[in-house]
Amino acid sequence: MPGPFLLPKHLPGATPAGTDRRRWLLAALGAGGSATGWMQPLRNAWALAPRPLAFPRDHGSHPDLRTEWWYITGQALAGGRRWGFQVTFFRSRVDAAQGMQSAFAARQLVFGHAALTDVQGRKLHHDQRIARTGFGIAEAAERDTDVRLRDWSLVRADGSAPGTSRYTARVQGAQFALDLTFDTTQPLLLQGSAGLSRKGPEPSQASHYYSQPQLAVGGHITLDGRRMAVDERSAPQDRSAWLDHEWSEALMHPDAVGWDWIGMNLQSGAALTAFRLRRADGSALWAGGSWRAAGDAAPTVFGAGDVSFTPLRHWQSGVTGARYPVEWQVATPRGRFTVQAVLDDQELDSRGSTGAVYWEGLSRLSDASGHAVGQGYLEMTGYARRLELG
Repeated sequence: MPGPFLLPKHLPGATPAGTDRRRWLLAALGAGGSATGWMQPLRNAWALAPRPLAFPRDHGSHPDLRTEWWYITGQALAGGRRWGFQVTFFRSRVDAAQGMQSAFAARQLVFGHAALTDVQGRKLHHDQRIARTGFGIAEAAERDTDVRLRDWSLVRADGSAPGTSRYTARVQGAQFALDLTFDTTQPLLLQGSAGLSRKGPEPSQASHYYSQPQLAVGGHITLDGRRMAVDERSAPQDRSAWLDHEWSEALMHPDAVGWDWIGMNLQSGAALTAFRLRRADGSALWAGGSWRAAGDAAPTVFGAGDVSFTPLRHWQSGVTGARYPVEWQVATPRGRFTVQAVLDDQELDSRGSTGAVYWEGLSRLSDASGHAVGQGYLEMTGYARRLELG
């Protein structure tokens, strides 16, 4: 469950120089002058029908549904330092533009968001992109994972062994660049009921959702012009990543203000997912997740009452004033775990565009005895203000 759609102030290549590109975008979306008006929670959406996911087709985009994302998080050693990284591509169907005949109508938008956590330097770098599909600027292919947004891309190809995949992500930010490969080491993990994941008490609040945990990372990380190769001699847990692909017509219940989510690669080879959607008073509206041990074919799926998140320590942003739990106790049917942020300040602030502010960053996982057992990403939304998601 990655962060909210991000709308940068400028839409690259979408309008002539010297015009107000953000105003053009709002008009194209039919938002009536509000950057978030088109992203309100959906109250009358239809429920997704259960169906078997079919690959490679379901690696690709689903433009008939409103919201979709491909989301990779992980860590790697490069240049003698530890890094966390996130690469996310969003696709959004713009209902107001579907009946327009113009080739310039923004029927589908593609968003890109990337972040790099410099653990040693104690700093988060991030960048973002947006464009409408078409004209060679942005595309999200239906046949397989192939998402492109100018000089950003995420592409899947068959791996060297039967039934495996290799993902390649390329991102060029203002201060950093990612040119990374991700090789599958385990089968697909279908979340929820055979890939249909409930996100609320109503049937319409659901998504098609699968994960690729325990990805082996290779490639290069660049920061301030220094290009560093991922150390492929390092231990598997030191260069591991996680991919989520999720698509839906509606995701959030009207009473939900945000969510807390973890995707964790354990040193044993297991994979842990846990999430909850929160009400304004901090109580859980819905929860879920899964556990899959190394070598298991299918996960243990957690029900709505099986998962709890208890905050242990908070950090307050000096930029936005938002207060985030950066250490959690997460209880699941497979054990009680502690999640600790590697760096407290991993907040992403886009108030200059949509107003969305959220926290997403590299974190450690410990068992009930306090022993480190894994690492992955923690995401928290709706702490600065209610999350608005299309």
